[in-house]
Amino acid sequence: MIYFAIAILLISAMLFIENRLIILCRHEKFGDGIRIMHVSDIHKDRKGADNCRISETAEKKSPDMIFITGDLISRSETDFKSAEILLNRLCEVAPVYMVFGNHEQSIDEKYMPELEKMLENTKVQLLNNCGEYIQIKNRKFCICGVVPKYTAYKKNDSYRNPDNFTSKDMTELMGAKPYGNILLLAHNPLWADVYAEWGADYTFSGHVHGGAVRIFGKGVLSPERKLFPKYSKGVYTVGEMKLCVSGGIGKLRLFNPPEIVFYEL
Repeated sequence: MIYFAIAILLISAMLFIENRLIILCRHEKFGDGIRIMHVSDIHKDRKGADNCRISETAEKKSPDMIFITGDLISRSETDFKSAEILLNRLCEVAPVYMVFGNHEQSIDEKYMPELEKMLENTKVQLLNNCGEYIQIKNRKFCICGVVPKYTAYKKNDSYRNPDNFTSKDMTELMGAKPYGNILLLAHNPLWADVYAEWGADYTFSGHVHGGAVRIFGKGVLSPERKLFPKYSKGVYTVGEMKLCVSGGIGKLRLFNPPEIVFYEL
């Protein structure tokens, strides 16, 4: 019994340290010259006042672009001031591009105008099934963001039979692939085959929270309550596309520290 109690105390201490104190910077190198900072799935978590540890990391690392791939907030939140402060601080460092995740899509309708107004008060570029060209250091990119309908996540208040998200749906939302080097922001990595077929060169995602618990480098559980999701954290090759999945920052996790990812492109 005493050993069981000690084990519970140790696990509780690990959870506290990992979820409250730790935030890691993971680095991935694809090339040289362009640095992208990738933040995902903050939810209700706070890394310092108004998530100052996130903005301070941006200031220290000096990225050329910052991508936020959804779930900046949780659907139950009604006060967006802290998120606004963080976004304004990040926008002082570099251009910030963002897509909605399933939590932004499913907040109470009466708070959606307030969320939209908050975003308008910042310089964040919200990509809602559209793209924008940007030139940095003599290199041109088309940064796109796709936001499938919410019923592709959850339908009739259930995760069991959501709508499919297909290549046809992708083209209807985004149109044909733009020319040039395509950087796609897409909250859910589990539709990677669709993004690759559409023509994305790099896709940046989150959503899976690293699988919540990681065992032997594998994520255990997806938000859809499915075991061992195919894409949970890291870089994957899907056809000719690189899928870059952040383990995110918020939500309860074990052996799976919150992270900010930096990519050299």
